[in-house]
Amino acid sequence: MTRRAALSLSLALVSGTAGAQRSAALDPARYSGPISPDRLSADVRTLASDAFGGRAPGTPGEAKTVEWLVAQFKAAGLQPGGRDGSWTQAVPLVRTQLGQGAVSVGGAPLVQGRDVYLSTVRPVDRVTIANAPMVFVGYGVSAPERQWDDFKGVDLKGKVAVFLVNDPDFEAASGEPVAGTFGNRRMTYYGRWTYKFEEAARRGAVAALIVHDTPGAGYG
Repeated sequence: MTRRAALSLSLALVSGTAGAQRSAALDPARYSGPISPDRLSADVRTLASDAFGGRAPGTPGEAKTVEWLVAQFKAAGLQPGGRDGSWTQAVPLVRTQLGQGAVSVGGAPLVQGRDVYLSTVRPVDRVTIANAPMVFVGYGVSAPERQWDDFKGVDLKGKVAVFLVNDPDFEAASGEPVAGTFGNRRMTYYGRWTYKFEEAARRGAVAALIVHDTPGAGYG
């Protein structure tokens, strides 16, 4: 995996207001009273509307969202804390890109994003894993408060941990001992990629491989 570039994210603010609805939203009196469910609901509806285009980073919706938030902060009487009086600050980002033909099974290459998805959280130029044994650890969950430990007696140091996505009781039928131990069809934090990667790192694994399927992950 090769580091391609370090990006600097800087958001530009657009001044000005438009329409009676915007003017009402920036009325300082609106911020003088206690926080109300109605006001919070209105703000959520505004940001969740199609007008903000999903608010994804790097899109026009993001810039519009930041503009809206800055306007609310100004109306509430807050002061900017950024450099030179700015309401925003530059955030360095690292973009990584997998080299072509980097992964193969039985001599057949796996296509990144279609057959497999690989990434690293380490800001390094290259990651090399050679001849590391793979260890299947079920759902990869250690939850003493639920009397569950997939890692009991397992040494992951220098190995690749192989997990199933979701929780141990995801596919459990009614009446099975594990049923209801976690969230059943409602995924808990133990079922998420983040937890499994963190647990693998804590136990010394050199990599973690999650077996992803649509029912278990909730998406294809």
